Amino acid sequence: MIIHPIEPLCCDKSRILILGSFPSVKSRESGFFYGHPQNRFWRVMARICGCETPTSIDEKKRMILDNGFALWDVIHSCEITGSADSTIKNVKPNDLSVILDSAPIERIFVNGRKAEALYKKYIENEVGITAKALPSTSPANAAWSEDRLFEYWQNELNNISKKL
Repeated sequence: MIIHPIEPLCCDKSRILILGSFPSVKSRESGFFYGHPQNRFWRVMARICGCETPTSIDEKKRMILDNGFALWDVIHSCEITGSADSTIKNVKPNDLSVILDSAPIERIFVNGRKAEALYKKYIENEVGITAKALPSTSPANAAWSEDRLFEYWQNELNNISKKL
């Protein structure tokens, strides 16, 4: 059983929560979200936020928080082989009240289909907020180019941002 090693990232300006499934091996090693250099999350979010791609953890935190986002994952602990979502079993979900009680979250998105399935199974009824699935930024999602991911994510996140 592996316990999620990364604290949730949010502040009192966070209105949009983005949830992954569980940190990859590289993310667990680096101690921060989306730590694999081939994961397109930081490049896509930087383009959406209109800034340079952050490189340090502090820069990544600042970009997310300054733009009204929050980050965490669906899973608190699980058994997983390497970084493959397909091997996840014996899931214990994270308690999202840690974020929802401290930030004015108005919308939740999940990064990929596994995060969506886990959210629906373990969290959605508990929090009463339906999450919108976004295509995974993982390098394993080779069917989506970075440009295509950016266009989809930008459309979804900007549509929500304008309504909030």
